[in-house]
Order: sequence, then C-alpha cells, then structure tokens
Amino acid sequence: MLGTIFDIKHYAIHDGPGIRQTVFLKGCPLSCWWCHNPESRGREIFSYEKEESIDGRKVHQIDTIGKQYAVAGLMTEIEKDLIFFEESGGGITFSGGEPLLQFDFLMEVLEKCKQKSIHTCVDTTGFVSSEKMKKVAELTDLFLFDLKIVDDELHQKYTGISNHLILENLQMLDKLGKDIWIRFPLIPGINDDESNIFRMLEFLNHLQKKHPVQILPYHKIGKHKYSRFGIDYKMEGVEESSLQHIDKINNYFKEAGFEVRVGG
Repeated sequence: MLGTIFDIKHYAIHDGPGIRQTVFLKGCPLSCWWCHNPESRGREIFSYEKEESIDGRKVHQIDTIGKQYAVAGLMTEIEKDLIFFEESGGGITFSGGEPLLQFDFLMEVLEKCKQKSIHTCVDTTGFVSSEKMKKVAELTDLFLFDLKIVDDELHQKYTGISNHLILENLQMLDKLGKDIWIRFPLIPGINDDESNIFRMLEFLNHLQKKHPVQILPYHKIGKHKYSRFGIDYKMEGVEESSLQHIDKINNYFKEAGFEVRVGG
C-alpha cells in the first residue's frame, strides 16, 4: 500500500493539541480561490524547474512535488517524534489536500497509529462519502473540520463544489460525539461578511456540541506558487484582513459562546 505525500512537518503546534507531526497527503476535490497549497490539488507527482540566486549567480534546479511512501516507511517517520508526542500530549495529524481521498492508505496508517497509542487527528474538507468518513472516525481522536461558506451557491463559486455533503458530514461527526475543531478560513470579500458569519453561527448552534472554532485569516504566503506552477491566481489585489476586522469576527463567535482561537 502506497500513499502520495507532498510534505511532512515536524514539531507542528497549530494542527491539534501538543507537539505534532503533520503529514500532508496529495489530492483535493476543492479548488478554493485562496488555497496556499495549490500543488496539493492533483494526486500526481510532478517536477518543475526552480531558479535561485547563489553568490550573484543564477542557478537552476529541479524540484519534485510529491513522494510515495509505504505504510511502514511513513510509520518509521512518525515514530521519530514519539517522545515529543508523549511529553506534550501531541500526536499525528493527517492533512492535505484532502487526506480521505487516499482512504485505504489513510485507514492503514491510522490503524498502525492506534496500535501504538498515538493520538490521531484528521484535517478534512468534509467532501468525502459519509461511509468513508464514518470509518475514518472510528480511528480518529480529533477532526479539524474546514467550514468555509454556508451559502451553497457561493460555496460552489469559490471552491468549485457544493457544500451539502460537507455540512452533512459535520452533522454526522457531531452526532457520533467526535471531538471537532471548526476551522474557518477568513477570506476578505468572500466569506467575512455578516451574512455568512451569522448563517455559520446558526448552523453551528444547531449541532449537539459547541465545538471550538479556529479562525484562519487569509494571507498571501502561497501566492508565488501560482505563477510557479502555471495556475491562475484569482486573489490578485485582495488585501489581508485588518486586526480590527479579525477581532470583530472573533467577538461574534465568542459572544455566541464558542471557544475561539485566531491563527494556526
């Protein structure tokens, strides 16, 4: 069993509790305008030529995006950080892309992690079959669940897909009693208006539990990747949110009784 991974981040402190290792699996069904990892969308491994300047000289090198791992090989990588997991209450986080697109590989690695009592976390778009989500839930201690836009028409415009399945899966995980952190990417001019915020609060308030909310303000860190990979960048001219506006959105959630964290 092989999985395609485009990055492994050690000593991650924003992708769940404690010190974690975050494994980024390649492939995503969404095409979010603001995505800072556009290289994660396709499942295929690809190479590109990168130009750098060293001592005033231009140097060209070939970089490869994506690497295949066997389950045993990935477990060897994960186990390098066991001492950090144990001392901090951390563990392993599977992100993407959408990790559930590599369902069989993910399930096998999750099973191995549970056998070793490693805390497991899955960062998901929610756009996968409910059957697969339920099976993954049996082996997952915590979900980081992306919730972007409640209005389906706008969701389709800015991500390329409907949000019906996403909302259904969030409701299902809530009913199963799973621990969930809601991840809300705050994107200026797209989902940071009061209409979307209030509809989101209404939806979240109808869940059985008030799950913590993590607000992720838009940033331009991944902008250079679009030109590098020949992908159309649709966020040209969009500025990052002011601290005052972020604080205002933060307060909406706090006043509604949610535990809120900004950034990550």
